[in-house]
Amino acid sequence: MQNVALILLVVAVILVFMSIRVVPQQSALIVERLGRFRAVLEPGLNVVLPMIDRVAYKHSLKEIPLDVPSQICITKDNTQLQVDGILYFQVTDPKLASYGTSDYILAITQLAQTTLRSVVGKMELDKTFEERDEINHTVVMALDEAAVNWGVKVLRYEIKDLTPPKDILHAMQAQITAEREKRALIAASEGRKQEQVNIATGEREAAIQRSEGDMQAAINQSEGEKQAAINKAQGESEAIRLVARATAEAIHMVAQTIKQPGGLEAVNLKVAEQYVEAFAKLAKTGNTLIVPSNLSDVSSLVSSAMQVVKNSGTSSQG
Repeated sequence: MQNVALILLVVAVILVFMSIRVVPQQSALIVERLGRFRAVLEPGLNVVLPMIDRVAYKHSLKEIPLDVPSQICITKDNTQLQVDGILYFQVTDPKLASYGTSDYILAITQLAQTTLRSVVGKMELDKTFEERDEINHTVVMALDEAAVNWGVKVLRYEIKDLTPPKDILHAMQAQITAEREKRALIAASEGRKQEQVNIATGEREAAIQRSEGDMQAAINQSEGEKQAAINKAQGESEAIRLVARATAEAIHMVAQTIKQPGGLEAVNLKVAEQYVEAFAKLAKTGNTLIVPSNLSDVSSLVSSAMQVVKNSGTSSQG
């Protein structure tokens, strides 16, 4: 009896351990009961019925990178192109991933290859290198639409390498070299053109500066000459004014002197002296002798002058 009890205890312990299932984080277990889907075991501790329930499928819910085998694609211009890519996906529905397809990884891989061939076949060779992002986006959209029934979410697709045939690759390299040489020549010509433009611009600006300097100098010179003329005119005007003032003062003094006793006689004497002196200078010019038409005027003038002298002398003696 003790042996039977011990056997039953061992069996019970084994059944307890078989009924306990611990699911890791980011994992899912598909449990079938008698061959029929029963439940999806979530991460943590789960209880199942031993011998009745069984774990049919195990899935990782992490993001999975899938290397898509390289393949030969034909471009629109009939050029062979070897394409190699990598696909990133994630299981979002463990039940559909188990029962929606027999092998979702194989399905995704095959669909990625066929979609890639279709997309590349619509492009020319040069465009395939320029439109990588468009190719990746198109492949992801096509895969994601189909993978909904497989319980899989396609996150992204990246082309790792595009390899054309060797002869095409050599031709492309030669084309790139020629294009670079062309750009170098264009850049050099543009540099020379810009240099000539800069030189012409500098000369034009220098000529403008010189002309502006000459114009300013002429303006300054004109202003100087104008100011000098003004100063000269003002000086001459001041001189005339001073001479006129001096003349007026002299005339005034003469007039005042004439009013004094003996002033008129002195003036007559001075006039007579100047008349005689002037006549002496004009009497003879070169070899010509000038004789006045009325000598009596001279005699009378001299007599008047002598009379003034006599009167002056008498007045002084008295």
